[in-house]
Amino acid sequence: MPIYNTPLLAIDAKETRRYAGLQKAQDFAEEKILAACQDARLLAAPRTVWEIYDYDCQTQIIKADPPCRIQGEKIGQHLAGCEKVILLAATVGDDIEEDVTRRFNAGEYSSAVLLDAAATAAVEQVADGLEKTLAPKMAAQGFGMKWRFSPGYGDWPLEQQPELIRLSSAASIGVGLSSSMMLMPRKSVTAIIGLYRKQENQEEKHTPNGCAACSQLNCPSRKR
Repeated sequence: MPIYNTPLLAIDAKETRRYAGLQKAQDFAEEKILAACQDARLLAAPRTVWEIYDYDCQTQIIKADPPCRIQGEKIGQHLAGCEKVILLAATVGDDIEEDVTRRFNAGEYSSAVLLDAAATAAVEQVADGLEKTLAPKMAAQGFGMKWRFSPGYGDWPLEQQPELIRLSSAASIGVGLSSSMMLMPRKSVTAIIGLYRKQENQEEKHTPNGCAACSQLNCPSRKR
């Protein structure tokens, strides 16, 4: 159950703009976005945790105790050829969410929306940071890493979130689920990363990732 506190030195303003739905509003004051990023950075308490399991890609079963069968055709295709998987959880804590709520309640709607968007960008960066930390460790063991895939992408149902909470040891960093399967704290992510045995001179196969793998085509935060 390795826990890693990913450094968060800055929050991506471009991603914050995207999560706020302002991609086309190029005249929106950039200083407001930068201020939200700075506020989010100061409020964030980034933490990540991860576990590695053997994986049977033919049956889509994670060999945990008890085992878990991953549901969904697209996630199965994504993990094809993998012999191990990493289950991870990442969060930036409760303080950002509490401040977003405070701003909404005070009628500071624009500020609240921007802080919420910056918090989303922050937790994605925290998860990215963990991936970058793990990549050389896995490479030293002869493994390549697939990009991370979360419940809700493609046809992987959100109903499997409880299994990701269990398998990633998310509770150890304070991440749990609400009765409606929402992650708590809300600015948290869970994901799976496939590990495949790299062969010498093996060419990397391109597969769609992120928004390109998601069926929610009308999502306002979708990358174009």
